[in-house]
Amino acid sequence: MREHLPDLLRWWLAGHPVAAATVTGTAGSAPRPVGATMLIGPDGTVLGSVSGGCVEAAVHAEAERVRATGLARALRYGAGQEAATGVGLTCGGTIDVFVERLDRATFPRLDEMVAAVRAGQQVAVLTCVDGPRRRMGRRMLLGPWGEHGSLGDARLDAATLPEARAALAAARTEVHRHTVDGAEHAVLVRAHPPPPRMILFGATDHVAALATVGSQLGYRVTVCDARPAFATRRRFPSADEVVVDWPHRYLAAEVAGARVDGRTVLIAMTHDPKFELPLLEVALAGPAAYVGAVGSRRAHAERLDRLRAAGVTADALARLAGPAGLDLGASTPAETAVSIAAEVIAVRTGRAGGPLGHGHGRIHTSPLTPPGVPTRR
Repeated sequence: MREHLPDLLRWWLAGHPVAAATVTGTAGSAPRPVGATMLIGPDGTVLGSVSGGCVEAAVHAEAERVRATGLARALRYGAGQEAATGVGLTCGGTIDVFVERLDRATFPRLDEMVAAVRAGQQVAVLTCVDGPRRRMGRRMLLGPWGEHGSLGDARLDAATLPEARAALAAARTEVHRHTVDGAEHAVLVRAHPPPPRMILFGATDHVAALATVGSQLGYRVTVCDARPAFATRRRFPSADEVVVDWPHRYLAAEVAGARVDGRTVLIAMTHDPKFELPLLEVALAGPAAYVGAVGSRRAHAERLDRLRAAGVTADALARLAGPAGLDLGASTPAETAVSIAAEVIAVRTGRAGGPLGHGHGRIHTSPLTPPGVPTRR
């Protein structure tokens, strides 16, 4: 959804209603998680998706009707429905989808929300996605300004706000259910935390490739290198920032300033012990979710020996991914970037990283599982 906010805001500012279809529940094997959104613009333009393609056309048709009438709808699509409706999920799962119209009347503070998200501030959007019709589509915002709006009932607001604050703090998008006046309500809490950081140390072609992949995965990418001739914006156009500084000094300042947290990815790609060793000492003592270092197996064994000699504990060394990446046989910078990014995802989701065909259970990670919490495959 974050990547489509500029288009949504442009339509909103022009006064053009937009339809939004959002996944609000999944069961079994579902291709998209809770919070996945498809926008249908005033000219029929489609941005995003709610499935792997099997129900997109049906959702698009419903969304066009909702955009025209303004009457929000809660829909369900599941396997086995094809015979009755011609629409179903081929993967065998079930998804709930909430379709609503977004315009100046239904989302009056959209511009403030988008501005806060762009500024890297924490924002949560609470939407009643199931319950009495008079409350469906009612919305609250949590952000730097405090609280705005209502879900349509003060008791529902009070019951949902603590959960929304917790979800925002944990960077989770989830649905909560509460009963008010004997009616069950479902409230979607969509968290818009600042994007997680990926800090790459080194100024090489491999770093440039990984910066591109990291940006595509939603990270705010920083490239840091002590050599001004190599660390230039022209060489790293996909990075959000390029910093010329000694890696360990820069990272120590970021850690001290609380700009490195439990979602941050740190990867040493300098191939130079004088940069790498003091950097890894700082990185392994900090809170980052992933700390990796590239190089050969022999180079990594020597790296570990040097870190032990410097007093780095066994527990800290166990956090170091090295040589960084999954064993894909990668050789080019682009292939190496895919290998490292794949390991970052596997660590975040608690997966082993082997072939899907050799695994068991759910393919997709539960959308209610916080990043970094292991899940069974």
